[in-house]
Amino acid sequence: MSGAGNFHVAIIMDGNGRWAQLRGLPRSAGHVQGAKTVRRIVEASARAGIGTLTLYAFSSDNWGRPGQEVDSLLHLLQCYLAGETRRCVRNGVRINVIGRRDRLPSSLVRSIEHSEALTAHCIRMQLRIAVDYSAKHSILEAARRASCNQLSVQAFQHLLAEVDHSVPESGPVDLLIRTGGERRLSDFLLWDCAYAELYFTDRLWPDFGEAELNAALEDFAGRERRFGKVLAETA
Repeated sequence: MSGAGNFHVAIIMDGNGRWAQLRGLPRSAGHVQGAKTVRRIVEASARAGIGTLTLYAFSSDNWGRPGQEVDSLLHLLQCYLAGETRRCVRNGVRINVIGRRDRLPSSLVRSIEHSEALTAHCIRMQLRIAVDYSAKHSILEAARRASCNQLSVQAFQHLLAEVDHSVPESGPVDLLIRTGGERRLSDFLLWDCAYAELYFTDRLWPDFGEAELNAALEDFAGRERRFGKVLAETA
């Protein structure tokens, strides 16, 4: 995917808990290992020329998990931002956390704002991390803010970006990858994935590496994208 420019890959990072349970470890150990995978995949994505990488880190439905696991996930995110922001600056990766912020701990919000500010000048790749994210909530909130008079797709997209704190605005998803064997979207980027190609793998997220990412990109390269149209026949 070298030179892909605005190519947008989104990943549902599934399987951390199962990875840990298979090894007789607490679920939190799977999340720690999953965070290490994030670093590898961010670096591999930048090398592959991906323009935007969006990772599903914490869904709005995840608030329903046991409190200890929720606290561990949010703490892990804060540690990731503290440890990886300087690396992202060196590698030209801009960080943007999308989703709600009104329910996050104030210390985490400060960390998010700090990381976004430090990486705002980076242009090699945009790393979007979805936290307390729900596509249904975002669409409903954008609709609530919208004026019904001559609302265009572009105007609604701008409202969605505003709701999600998406700065800069991101283009539609080209390729959605889900690890862990499940085959559903789980309320992730429903608007953005209108014409995304979907790629599912049984590989659990902690075991997902550059080879698996490249396999997904190769699979995508072999697909024919028509966007609802019929391609002209060649002579």
